[in-house]
Amino acid sequence: MDVRWLGHSTLLLELDGVRLLTDPLLRRRVVHLRRSGLIPAVDGALDAVLISHGHHDHLDLPSLRKLPSSVPVIVPRGLGQLVVDQGFRDVREVLAGDEIELGAVRLQVCHAEHDNRRAGSTARAAPVGYALLGSSRVFFAGDTDLFPGLERLVTDLDLALLPIWGWGPSLGTGHLDPARAAEAVAMLRPRIAVPIHWGTFRPLHLRARAPFLRDPVDTFVAAARERAPDVEVRVLAPGESLRLSA
Repeated sequence: MDVRWLGHSTLLLELDGVRLLTDPLLRRRVVHLRRSGLIPAVDGALDAVLISHGHHDHLDLPSLRKLPSSVPVIVPRGLGQLVVDQGFRDVREVLAGDEIELGAVRLQVCHAEHDNRRAGSTARAAPVGYALLGSSRVFFAGDTDLFPGLERLVTDLDLALLPIWGWGPSLGTGHLDPARAAEAVAMLRPRIAVPIHWGTFRPLHLRARAPFLRDPVDTFVAAARERAPDVEVRVLAPGESLRLSA
C-alpha cells in the first residue's frame, strides 16, 4: 500500500496494483482560494478517480479536465452529469452501501455527514467516503462530521485518512475539527491515522503563514495521542508518501 498526499483531500492511493486518485484539486487557485505550496503532479495511469461530494474544493471540474477522459470517475449519485459534460466516458454514480470491484480491490462506499449542495448548481448528492479493501484496509473519509455508526463503519482498519480542518480560520457545520477528528480515530481504531484537509488552501485575503495552516494538525496530534494512544499518527507534507506493509 502506497499513499501520497497531494494536499487538501487529494491522495494518490496504490493498493494491490490498483491506482486511485481522490477528490483531485490540481490548481493554484480555486474560486476565492489560493494554494500554499507547489501544484501537485499526477504521474502514471489511474484505475479510477473517487469523488466524495460536490463542493468545489472536492469536485473541481478544471482539475478533472487535466486527467485522461478514459479514466473511470466514481461520484455520489446526482453528480454524474456534471462529470459526463466534461467528456468523461465512464462515470459511475454511487450511494452509501454500494460496492465496486476494481481489480484486486473491493471499493466500499460509506456514509459521510456533510452538506449535499453544490454552490451555483441545482445538483444535490449525498456525500460519501470510500473504504479500499484488499491486502490492506484503508478508509478515506472525504469530508464529514461525527455520526452514529462511525465506529462500526469499517473494521480492522490499517489506515484512516481523516479530515481535520478546512481552508479558513473557522469551520462550518459538517466538518471534523482536530478534537472531533481525534474522536473519530478513537472510534475507528485504525493501525495508522493520517490527517488530511488542512494546511493547503487559504482565502486570497489571508497571508501565507496564517496560523490555521499549521495549528490544527498540531492540535490533532496531541488530541489523538490522548484519545487513541494505541494508534500511530503520521503527518504528511503535501507531496510526501507513506508505504504500509500488508
